Formats: sequence, C-alpha cells, structure tokens
Amino acid sequence: MSTSDVEPTRGPWRRDAQDRHDRLLAAARREFAARGVEASLEGIARDAGVAIGTLYRHFPTRLDLLLAALEPRLREFADGSKKALEIDDPWDGFVSYLENLFRVQAGDRGFNDFLSRRFPGNADTERIHDQMCQQIEDVLTRAQDAGQVRPDITLADIVNLIWSNGRMIDATTATAPTAWRRSLYLILDAYRAERAHPIPEPPMTEKQLYDAMVHLSTTA
Repeated sequence: MSTSDVEPTRGPWRRDAQDRHDRLLAAARREFAARGVEASLEGIARDAGVAIGTLYRHFPTRLDLLLAALEPRLREFADGSKKALEIDDPWDGFVSYLENLFRVQAGDRGFNDFLSRRFPGNADTERIHDQMCQQIEDVLTRAQDAGQVRPDITLADIVNLIWSNGRMIDATTATAPTAWRRSLYLILDAYRAERAHPIPEPPMTEKQLYDAMVHLSTTA
C-alpha cells in the first residue's frame, strides 16, 4: 500500500467549516483510538463541540469518519511497510513487516479493529484490506521461496495472529504495552522452516477467512 492510497480527496472549505472538520477529526482520532470502531459518534460530536448533524454533513457514514481518522495510522503503516518490503533478506523483511504492522496495531484500538474486520460494500476499505493482504502474501511467499518460513503457513494464519495480537493488546495496554513483541517473536520462531512439524488442522480457505472478518464487523 502506498501513501497515495490514503490521501484525502476533498476540495477547499471556508475557514469555519475547516475548523469544524479539524475538530471532528481530532475528536474522532481520540475516541476511535481509545474505544475502537464502535466509539460513540454522538460523543465524538460532543467532544468536538458540534451538533451530530454537523458530523454527518462532514462524514455521512461511520466508515467515512473512521477512514479519515485513521489516515495518519494508515500512512505510518504504509511507510513502515515500504521499508520492510525493501529489505534484501526475505526473513528479515517478513519479520520487519509483521513487527511494523503489530506496532501500529498496538498504538490504536480503532486501527486494531480495522485490521481485524472486513466492511463489505465499502470500496475504500475493501481496497485497503486487499492491498494489505497482498503485501502479507508477498513477504510471506518470498520468505517461503527462500526456505526460511515453513511452507504450510498461509495468509489466514497471519490474520489469526492479528486477531490473537488484538486480544493481547486489549489485555496488556495499560500494564505492559510492549508485551505483544514477546508473543510475536515466540510465534515467529515457530514459523521458521526448520521448526516445521505436520499440522493436523488445515488452514481456512479464502472464503472462510473473509466471512470470519465480515462476521466480526457485524457482531461487534
């Protein structure tokens, strides 16, 4: 994913409208980061000092507001991903990509929720998720082709890891905010090709994975 994929596309506004827009974004970033995707839109409007109708005039849907609020996180993630994808050693690139992904995930509950779910019917979120999945496939396949990652690891296994990491982040943010790194590196050790043993359960299919991510967005 390139930084251009998260560029805003709106035109210029009057100064007072721009001020309301900026206050809404600042409030949304605080609330989504603290409370996740389901943060109260009324609370965001109240925190920004505007009416809820003003929020909807600037951001017609929750996903419009979420994507705008997550833009700095998506950009931060994109920058780290670019560096990881440029690393010569396939294993180091794989590790760097995942560590960057989980570091950004740990810093923002809204981004954590966004990573874990799919939002069908929204072209922007679908495009971003598809690009993330392709990047994971690329760094994973490259490390597997080099004989450094066990060949039976799939995209679904990495998404399972994202889900597990999300729960760890929820549990440890206040007490041990970097505990996720230990868990990641323990699991990465199990991903090494020389550690491979047969796994009795097959990976999820692409459809099963997609449906599971949609399920998370409809039951939260």
